[in-house]
Amino acid sequence: MTTSAPARAPRALKIPTRLDRRYLPVVGTFVVLALMLVVGGSRYENFVSPAVISNLFINNAHLIVLAVGMTFVILTGGIDLSVGSVLALSTVVTAALLQAGWPPAVVIPLAVGAGTVIGLAHGVMVHYFQVQPFVATLAGMFFARGLCFVIAPESIAIDEASFVSLATWVQIFGGWRMSSGVLIALIVVGAGFLVLHFTRFGRTVYAVGGGEQSALLMGLPVARTKVLAYVVSGTCAGLGGLLFAMYSQSGYSLTGVAMELDAIAAVVIGGTLLTGGTGFVLGSVLGVLVLGLIQTIITFEGTLSSWWTKIVIGVLLLIFVAVQRVLSLRKT
Repeated sequence: MTTSAPARAPRALKIPTRLDRRYLPVVGTFVVLALMLVVGGSRYENFVSPAVISNLFINNAHLIVLAVGMTFVILTGGIDLSVGSVLALSTVVTAALLQAGWPPAVVIPLAVGAGTVIGLAHGVMVHYFQVQPFVATLAGMFFARGLCFVIAPESIAIDEASFVSLATWVQIFGGWRMSSGVLIALIVVGAGFLVLHFTRFGRTVYAVGGGEQSALLMGLPVARTKVLAYVVSGTCAGLGGLLFAMYSQSGYSLTGVAMELDAIAAVVIGGTLLTGGTGFVLGSVLGVLVLGLIQTIITFEGTLSSWWTKIVIGVLLLIFVAVQRVLSLRKT
């Protein structure tokens, strides 16, 4: 006579009770953003209205694109100081060629492609010639800014009909507004998110930032990844310049001065480690929104100088860098 084995008790479902340490900076950024919205909404009338939030995205669409590209570079442990100058170069190329009678279908790829070429040059210098990213991109910053003044010493207005039509395209959903610049920026964010988290290139970017020598020993394409990261940053800078040209409907050589610092600040506030290996594109977007909300609060306040924007950003940067340092020490 055989007896059946006793039935096993169902295995208890394990529910994670502790948040992954990698997400803590992003969660902190989200909490800061939420608190700013709550405080602003309680202090100022119509602060959280659809019109104000829509303007927040419209005014910062170009910075969102810059931050996405900067995220790729910083994740590899590098830096790109040229994005503000490349953005200006893209606006100048766009305005100058449109004024010369070139069709937008040709001008737009050339404006974005200028950033791609400069990004490729940075990647080659950094990896193959072992030039420090700070020095290589600093040289690119001076080169792009000087080229702007060679092409157009004065501001150039854009009045080409089809380009202006594209720039002023707006869809309204209730009280919300979606401009062509915001739509392009959101597409870039989505593409950056998918590339970083669902492709081999994205996983290699994280691996290179976590330890380049370890990535080499694992047989990963380190050279190609580092070069492509700077290409992505340059391309995003060129596209950001195109968005800024659409926003301002002009090209100017002094556009984007110190904008690379805004992009770096947004990425750091968004939780990306400056040493590389940890960070998220969506966190960088939250960082841009935090910077934009600071400016919005200063504007609503009215009595404060615009320089308070820089002071608050500086304090936030110090706080987030300190938090990152504490998390890194705990991980070690």
